[in-house]
Amino acid sequence: MHEFKRVVLKNGMRVILVPQKESLATMAAVLVEAGSKYESKNINGVSHFLEHMCFKGTTKRPRPMDIAKDLDGLGAEYNAFTSHEYTSYFIKARNEVFDETLEILSDLYLNPTFDALEIEKEKGVIEGEINMREDMPQQKVWEVFMELLYGDQPAGWNIIGPKETVKKFTQKDFLTYRGKHYVGQATSLVVAGGFDEKNIIQKIEKQFMHLHRSAKGKKVKVKEEQQSPREKNHFKESDQTHLMMGFRAFDTYDERRYALQVLCDILGGGMSSRLWQRVREEMGAAYYVGVGSDLFTDHGMVAMSAGVHHEKAREVVKAGLEEFARLKKELVLPKELQRAKDHLIGNFFLSLETSDEIGYFYGGQEVMNMKLRDPKRVAACIKTVTAEEIRSVARQLFKEKALNVAVVGPFRKPSFGDILSI
Repeated sequence: MHEFKRVVLKNGMRVILVPQKESLATMAAVLVEAGSKYESKNINGVSHFLEHMCFKGTTKRPRPMDIAKDLDGLGAEYNAFTSHEYTSYFIKARNEVFDETLEILSDLYLNPTFDALEIEKEKGVIEGEINMREDMPQQKVWEVFMELLYGDQPAGWNIIGPKETVKKFTQKDFLTYRGKHYVGQATSLVVAGGFDEKNIIQKIEKQFMHLHRSAKGKKVKVKEEQQSPREKNHFKESDQTHLMMGFRAFDTYDERRYALQVLCDILGGGMSSRLWQRVREEMGAAYYVGVGSDLFTDHGMVAMSAGVHHEKAREVVKAGLEEFARLKKELVLPKELQRAKDHLIGNFFLSLETSDEIGYFYGGQEVMNMKLRDPKRVAACIKTVTAEEIRSVARQLFKEKALNVAVVGPFRKPSFGDILSI
């Protein structure tokens, strides 16, 4: 489908090239192993704040407007994001201006000034972002669920950080953190689209020559501690109850991840999935319901999520538990198994239609230090999943002592303890 090339530069930076001759645009993205899991409690949120500051002035473009004008002048799309495991900066523009795109991207990544006045102004912006997330219960419940699973350790902390920590950040905090993590061997660059392949490695080497190889800061290994079902409520006067219910899983390198993907699709991957049919179509209890997994470098989780009528929350929790338990007992029938695989593979290929999507497909694997697999290989792995493997994964993961329920809604106390059994 897409041929790719991987090159490691002298400074340790990894480069992934994914040429698409038919594409009218090219995306370039830097991904660095520096997310919230690399933070300590007193600097929780620094990865995300640093990401913001890279757009607030560089040595070549000292004002935020200088950066914005140059990018807008290319007709580019651009943004950045921070996750638990890594931070990424990307620019996408027409093929003809790739050289300019690459230069700006390297400038953002290598030369931020962390101006003290801009830091103070951006604190207000991030405080607004924190408030916005509090007003988005569908997003908030995911944060509550992660807090419930992992508690007071980096995996359980909010990526954006608490307001009281954000308000204390200084230029020194950004320089110290960046010096520990924004190093050559922790950085990946992916270029995907209709770019001219001639001399591209030389161009990349020139733009990133000042990125040095040096000691990389480590992250604390996640501690998994749970002996019984847990609940966590976040009170909010909302019009519906948002809940997540699920279990601890394995890391992203585990080959069982393909069986887990198919399992999730069977349970809540589309309008024909078991929980969609039961909770939405039969019970009329929710507008959205789904099941997904998040797998990280040293831990993982699988959970159903739903926005339900307050009075039907217990019924939905019971229904979810019954469907989880059913997969432990029964083998999925061949017809349903094939439909789930076809749905999963079809959606996967549709998700790779644009240069930025295919770029992040490869870049995400690289920054997580995974063995690179092309889309055809991933599809082949999904196709080989058996009903026996799905039942085996369900039996390994769906254990009562590993069960967790997070709720955002108008409830002051946990209310499902008497039904949390599987």
